[in-house]
Amino acid sequence: MPCFIRKVIAILSLFCFSCCYADITLPTPQTRDGMSLFASLKKRSSTPGGGFPVGQVADDELSTVLWAASGLNRGKNGWTVPMANGNSPYVRIYVAGEKGTFLYEWEGHYLKEINNKDIRADIGLQNFTKRAAYSLIFVSDARAFTDINPEQITNFSYTAVGAMSQNAYLAATALKLSTRYIHSIKPDVIIQELELPEGSKPLGMLLLGK
Repeated sequence: MPCFIRKVIAILSLFCFSCCYADITLPTPQTRDGMSLFASLKKRSSTPGGGFPVGQVADDELSTVLWAASGLNRGKNGWTVPMANGNSPYVRIYVAGEKGTFLYEWEGHYLKEINNKDIRADIGLQNFTKRAAYSLIFVSDARAFTDINPEQITNFSYTAVGAMSQNAYLAATALKLSTRYIHSIKPDVIIQELELPEGSKPLGMLLLGK
């Protein structure tokens, strides 16, 4: 193969590789000022589905909600949500939005692209799910259950989701965002679109809007 052709192929391969991955670095989450915890508790509520807003959520707002939801809120001093055998929590957070679908990598605080498709209208049973700027999808992490009794996996997972979603609710309330947790999802569609590993299970999702 001529040298020129090899160079062209190499350049095209590099271009295609760069186009396939569009990870998003998130801004630093807001951790100071803002609404007090007790005010957030008082104002916390689920936005009615039929009236869910269609406004855009800013990157720094999404960043803060994801940081809160993950439970990795104290650096190396521990988590604020349940953990698996002293390791990271056994539920991962995926994000579906207009620009695509992503896995939230909490240790690097960035969004890892899964695909560039807008799946918001396809993953929930209610029509209003497509109105949300973002859907935070909670998925049990099969890799975290190697030492856990299979009969206990579901209970452990939903316990973690409860803590994560409450963290997200309070942060979203402090930011004056609209939120609604729903359990009426389409697991089979989510598994396919998120390319989930075997054993991972979609548990529910939190709609985020403004």
